[in-house]
Amino acid sequence: MKKALVLGASGGIGYALVRELADRGVEVVAFSRGKEKLHALYQHQTKVTIIPGDALVEKDVIAAADGVDVIFHAVSFPYPEWEEKHPLCIEMVVHAAKKHQAKIALVDNIYAYGRQSHVEVNEETKKEPHTKKGKIRLAMENRLKGSGVPSLIVHLPDLYGPNAENTMLHETLKNVVQHKTANFVGDLKVAREFIFTFDAAKAMVELALREDSYNQNWNIPSAHPITGEEIIDILRKEAGYTKSIRTVSKTMIRFIGIFQPFMREMVEMMYLTEDPVILSGKKYEAIIGPVPRTPYSEGIQKTLHWMQQKMQGNFYRV
Repeated sequence: MKKALVLGASGGIGYALVRELADRGVEVVAFSRGKEKLHALYQHQTKVTIIPGDALVEKDVIAAADGVDVIFHAVSFPYPEWEEKHPLCIEMVVHAAKKHQAKIALVDNIYAYGRQSHVEVNEETKKEPHTKKGKIRLAMENRLKGSGVPSLIVHLPDLYGPNAENTMLHETLKNVVQHKTANFVGDLKVAREFIFTFDAAKAMVELALREDSYNQNWNIPSAHPITGEEIIDILRKEAGYTKSIRTVSKTMIRFIGIFQPFMREMVEMMYLTEDPVILSGKKYEAIIGPVPRTPYSEGIQKTLHWMQQKMQGNFYRV
């Protein structure tokens, strides 16, 4: 892979992918609608070409994909827009890949697996999504598999890391960094997975560099499942956080959802805070090697530092 396109380059995982690709000497096209944020993030990156555009406009995506070997699909949309925009976006990506004979690497989550009784979910586990958003993600996966385009589908747990602002853990960290009372979404005693975005990007780029990893699903787990209580302990010990942390329950989100469409859409995904899907990394480890696993204490510290730098107006330097 000599050149890659990252769609959604202004988001958390998109940012980590651009950085990882550039660090490996790959020429990168960073694409998203936010021109100002793209410049803030990448204006000092010599391997990165900034192209503002709309992932739902075919000519924009096709133009950005000119000459690339792999298109990384890291575009996210607000929950209320998923049903309308995700199917359209995947079509734009497929058309661009066919036009330029490029491969596709899809950043996926765990929604398509639905409720699972397995201790760890592997790539052969049957996907039976019971939520609207899980069904949308499975439809995206099936569209890629039926497209004839060589594709990677990479399942990741909840994300956290520099620039990863539309995540559950960010809801906690955004107030921690300002030393205000923070919220934690879900039961503090339930162990869940949160993957550091730079670990996810390392694993995904490694897969994208290998010809024999395409036309497969890959699960990339986190360092290990962790409870909210353990995360709070890290914040106390490593970040010196002394304020209280409120627990946000499903009942609270359902009530807020009466007034806010985003929170209303979030209710159906709260099952993941009660009965988490835990990913197995055995396939990756057997074929590729060790899964990148940044300790939570280190990952959280790096994320908080990035957030502090952003508040000071120089977040692109981190």
